[in-house]
Amino acid sequence: MLQTCVSYALLLLGIWGEVCNALSIPFVAPSADVLKAEGLKPQEVTFAAPADGTLIPQTGWTVAVDSFQPNAPGVNAIDRGPNTFWHTEWSPINAPLPHTFTIDMQATYNVDGIGYLPRQDGNSNGNIGSHQIFVSTDNVTWVLVAFGMYYDDSTQKYTSFETIPARYIQIKALSEAGNRGPWTTAAEFTVFAASSYTPPSPNQGKWSATIDFPLVPVSAALHPNGKVLVWSSYTSSDFIGGNGGQTLTSTFDPAANTVTERLVTNTGHDMFCPGISLDVNGRVIVTGGNASPKTSIRDPTADNWVTGAQLKIPRGYHASTACSDGRIFTIGGSWSGGEGGKNGEIYDPKSNAWSLLPGCPVAPMLTADTAGVYRQDNHGWLFGWKNQYVFQAGPSKAMNWYNTASSGAQNGAGNRASDGDSMCGNAIMYDASSGKILTIGGSPNYSNSPSKSNAYIITLGADGANPVVTTIGNMNYPRTFANAVVLPSGQVFIAGGQNNAQPFSDVGSQLTPELWDPNTNAFTTMTPNTIPRNYHSIGLLLTDGTVLVGGGGLCGTCSTNHFDAQIFTPPYLLNADGSPAPRPSITSVSATVFTPGSRLTIKTNVPVTLAALVRLGTTTHTVNTDQRRISLTLSGGAGNTYTASVPNDFGITLPGFWMLFVLNANKTPSLATMVQVKK
Repeated sequence: MLQTCVSYALLLLGIWGEVCNALSIPFVAPSADVLKAEGLKPQEVTFAAPADGTLIPQTGWTVAVDSFQPNAPGVNAIDRGPNTFWHTEWSPINAPLPHTFTIDMQATYNVDGIGYLPRQDGNSNGNIGSHQIFVSTDNVTWVLVAFGMYYDDSTQKYTSFETIPARYIQIKALSEAGNRGPWTTAAEFTVFAASSYTPPSPNQGKWSATIDFPLVPVSAALHPNGKVLVWSSYTSSDFIGGNGGQTLTSTFDPAANTVTERLVTNTGHDMFCPGISLDVNGRVIVTGGNASPKTSIRDPTADNWVTGAQLKIPRGYHASTACSDGRIFTIGGSWSGGEGGKNGEIYDPKSNAWSLLPGCPVAPMLTADTAGVYRQDNHGWLFGWKNQYVFQAGPSKAMNWYNTASSGAQNGAGNRASDGDSMCGNAIMYDASSGKILTIGGSPNYSNSPSKSNAYIITLGADGANPVVTTIGNMNYPRTFANAVVLPSGQVFIAGGQNNAQPFSDVGSQLTPELWDPNTNAFTTMTPNTIPRNYHSIGLLLTDGTVLVGGGGLCGTCSTNHFDAQIFTPPYLLNADGSPAPRPSITSVSATVFTPGSRLTIKTNVPVTLAALVRLGTTTHTVNTDQRRISLTLSGGAGNTYTASVPNDFGITLPGFWMLFVLNANKTPSLATMVQVKK
């Protein structure tokens, strides 16, 4: 059996060393009982997933630093001694940021990660915050392999990235994690090597530099300004032990390649495992979770959080969706707030009020999970549809319609063909105009359950009527806890997941993503990545047509906490040699705020063949009820001026913010123009 060796530093317990584990047995950090015996609380200790490679011996390494204090030289950070550290100059002057630490390993390795151990003397000064990591084979040409922000504590940090040959490693500290001063310190830097390296094939897409977050991104939402909000729970890597009154969040700006951190306390809400929906104004409506009755609202325009009305029924692990009238429907969620009876209710953003819907019972959508109702009503696949209806496509094998008008109503919609219960699978509305939904994967039970590769297309018709369900060919790999994202082309990108559902484990990780094509119903494998994305991972479409994939874990002292993300560039953005393909661009659009039925005039810089609207997404626990795609037929074309009609139904063109793309004959999309469908 292959083995992987990982360096670990549990210095709060006085332990230092190296552990080799079989790939099928993940390294496990000390238990909560051990930490308690040492006088520590689990939530105060952050454990990151080790880099997936073999620790490179530091023998013969040399370092170059931009600054050091005479009694704390750079060599201290490669001496395998946790009690010594490198410190930039602080006397007689404070050397200004940024600071660099460059390692010459004296030989070229196929590197795939580094470890950073902050100083261990009880002083936090100099902990690295914002940073960049570069590699080089010749100390001349440098490649960015990671950037982002580390959490401000003394625990071991790991940054994993896609395998690349390198002799030199450079860590550039851009900020001090606590903004205490211009210093940088490090007790130890380690580097990891993969056993082999295969250059990625351009026709299978490519993965970006790793984005380090100061938290495990379990939930995410795309803002109309293109920035991505992510959050964990009350702290960076755990959801157990908090008082329910705060949430650690972070914002990634793809345009600037920056990551920032924000602790939200004013709403008194631990927003772990919530329902998430976007309202007509792009506000993120976050409900329930660890603080099961709460509602918190993120307003990206005002850059603030405000408290919303409390749910009528406390819940967690529920799902919610925007409706055709602009209200937000939610149902299920026995993970918190008591078990059973989590019937439907609806939120009106205009009046900031929740109302019970007694005609919308949760019972018809329960799975047969062996853990009981605690798991049977989790993570519904919900889609707002015409005339205030909501379609529930899964994860139960039974499908249902919920009418949110008046006091609500429910009627069955048949079974999802031969599919069984598919907890933590995926459902994606890739063609809203035609009412088409792709469903994939999942498992009969939430945990300790074999994953499926099944795939189906559901075609909705009249509201309340049984849909048509078509069985198509399976995915290449069975998956539970995967993420599936619709692209402007109508293709669906699928990443991560496990071959057997097991929360907080990376055993059986599916590292090879797939791309589904609606024209052929074929699933094509894409370039593999090295970082597992399983339970508590995320996936979102970005405004440039790429896909953000990240997270996994949030299990305290476990070894599967992934404080990072990557961006996948689909093949439609690449030439045959891997260089960026030329994009069309939208030079103007006749209206950026409109209603369904509007006719848009779109001007482009070059001829295009298709336009598409993709609604902004939110995601947690594989559920993304906000994303959907509308294909727009273009007419005209003289002078690269086109017209397109928006479907004349709020059930198809849900109120809210959408990304407008145009695509050329190669299906290469433009950068998105942000538009708003107003109610």
